[in-house]
This record gives sequence, C-alpha cells and structure tokens, in this order.
Amino acid sequence: MQTIAGFDRIGEENAFAVLARAGQLAAQGKDIINLGIGQPDFPTPPNIVEAAIKALKDGQHGYTPAVGIPPLRAAVAADLHRRFNAEVNPDNVIVVPGGKVTMFSAILMFGEPGADILYPDPGFPIYRSMIEFTGARPIPVPIREENGFGFSAEETLALITPETRLLIVNSPANPCGGVTPKAEVDKLVAGLAAHPQVAILSDEIYDQMLYDGEQHVTLLDYPEIRDRLILLNGWSKTYAMTGWRLGYSVWPDGLYDKVRKLAVNAWSCVNAPAQFAALEALTGPQDAVATMLAEFDKRRTLVVDGLNALPGVSCITPKGAFYAFPNVGETGWKAKPLASALLEEAGVATIGGPDFGVLGEGYIRLSYANSAENISRALDRMGEFLSRKG
Repeated sequence: MQTIAGFDRIGEENAFAVLARAGQLAAQGKDIINLGIGQPDFPTPPNIVEAAIKALKDGQHGYTPAVGIPPLRAAVAADLHRRFNAEVNPDNVIVVPGGKVTMFSAILMFGEPGADILYPDPGFPIYRSMIEFTGARPIPVPIREENGFGFSAEETLALITPETRLLIVNSPANPCGGVTPKAEVDKLVAGLAAHPQVAILSDEIYDQMLYDGEQHVTLLDYPEIRDRLILLNGWSKTYAMTGWRLGYSVWPDGLYDKVRKLAVNAWSCVNAPAQFAALEALTGPQDAVATMLAEFDKRRTLVVDGLNALPGVSCITPKGAFYAFPNVGETGWKAKPLASALLEEAGVATIGGPDFGVLGEGYIRLSYANSAENISRALDRMGEFLSRKG
C-alpha cells in the first residue's frame, strides 16, 4: 500500500519510547526509576477533578464550540491579564486538546516546500518533526550551555532569510530548563521589525515554573509583534493535568478563523467535562501550584548537586521547567548509548540529548518531576554505574 511521502518524514518523541521500555522492564520485575518523562508526579488537584465530575453529573456530555466554551476562553484572557497585565480578547483564544495541537496547527499553516522554519535546538522534538512533515526546511536555532540554555537574539536573527516564515521560541525551555533574559527577548523583538514576513510561535507552557526570583517574559508584552504572534500554553504542567489533554492558544485576528476551521475539520472540540475542569483550574484556588513549585525547587537543588558530584558530569542550574540537562561529555560515553545503558543496566530512565536535536550530543535530560527519594536513588545508581563504566 502506497502512503503519502510526507508521512515518512514524521519523527517521534523518544520520551514515550523510553517510557514504554521502562514499562517493559518494570513488568519483568526490574526496579526502574523514571526520570525520563516530563510529567508532574502530583495528582491533579481535587477541586479540578471535582469540577469535571460535576460537569458530567450536570449533563455536560455534548459538543461544545470548536474554539472552546466561552467562560473558559474568558478565564484564559482574565488569567493572562492577572499574571502579565496582558490585554487578550477571549475571541482570540482557542482551547485545544493538548499543547502539541497548537504546534501542529501553526507549523502546518506556515510550513511548505521552499519555506524555512526556525526552531530551538536542543528543543522539543515535535517542532522539527512537524516542520519536516510539511516539507519546509527546519533551521535549528542553537541553544547553548554558555548562554544558560537561553537563545541568543543575535544568533537567531542572523538565521532569518526571505524564505523564513515562522520562528519558534520556548522559554522556560524543554529540555534544558533555560530561561532567556528579558534583555535578549527585547533584542529579538527589535530585530524582528526588519522581518515582517516572519510569524512567531511562543511556547510558554512552563511559564509558571520559574525559580530564584525569575519573572516570566511573555511575548504578549510586545505590541509590535502581536499581529503575528501565536501563544502556546495550557494546563498540563502547571496543574498536573498531562492526561487531560488540555491546551490553549492565542492567535492574531488574521489567523484565528483559519485555526477555527482546522479545529472543525480535525478535532471538533475539546471534551466538555475537561473544559469545566480547566475553568476551575484557572478560577479556583492556586495553592496547589505554589506547593508543587516549591517541591520542584527542592528537587532541582538535589538533582543539580547530585549530578555535579558524578564522575565526568557537570550540570548548570536550570532556572525554569523541571528538567536538568547535564553535560556528560567527560564520561567517555556518547549521550544516547549512555542513556540506554543507564536504563538497561542501572534501572534509571533518562533521555539522550540527541533526541532533542543535533546540539544535544554530549548531554542527557533528567526530569525532576519525581520524588526526592527516587531522585536520590537514581543518582546513587548513576554514580555507581559511571564509577564502574565511565
């Protein structure tokens, strides 16, 4: 059976492959500590769960508007105003089944043969996968350790050509935990004035996961690019709702109806009870968010200190998200074989840096969205393994 050529270009997110392998090993009776998957180990807060149950009991079983129920879109706009003083029209908000849907929609909209799309490297692997699917040229924007794993505005702007259609930025960042300073964002936005043909997709899914007094810089703060800015955000990370498949995006007027039509054709709408849960997440108590962040901060210190004590490993302190991206270049191992050996032989699941881009070689990613006890056990196992085979 012949398939369309584009589907042969689709990649994967290897974190799910590692998750599956870790599950297989666990089923064989092996003790596996999973620091691979980017998923909070906390349950969804009870008030959010109860809101979904109430919606079901109240008969919210049918279709909703393709773009999301009006109260939820209004709550998204109000939340962005509360946190950033950003003026967002609810009629520019679309509720989607997970953050990837916004990536898919934006990249599909701008990607075609002959077009260039810039994306972070190391970065979330679905960026490149979807760019290649559309036939566009993926142009990696280097995310370097010496820049604290934030992007360089100068380096980014130098990559823009007349063929560039879309620029993807991500801060706080997956996989590196980097946060780009405001001064660098200012330079990027100023430079984009010379490239009015370039749309911007700002992935801000980790915008509430910041440490050491860092303040999130949202691209919504820059009115000069609002007419070509697509904001990606959602509930998965902040509210421990990964399995609920809930995200939202903010689109400029000129693109909104195109995405609405895509929603009608592709997913119809997000399931109704989940939307009422999301409404409660934004309008209800926020104590659980602060509790989770405080625990992540403790684990961050634990994992960074532990990694820096391992032979051949160094790790800068991430300023956001819940990932560490240690440099393993002095261990004598390539990154992916090391990640594989740690899983198979030491029972610790991590992700090899090259799964996030060519500049990921020499690094592995660890998620500290796991208990402090498990992190300590994992670090002990890694230390023992590297002492034997480093």
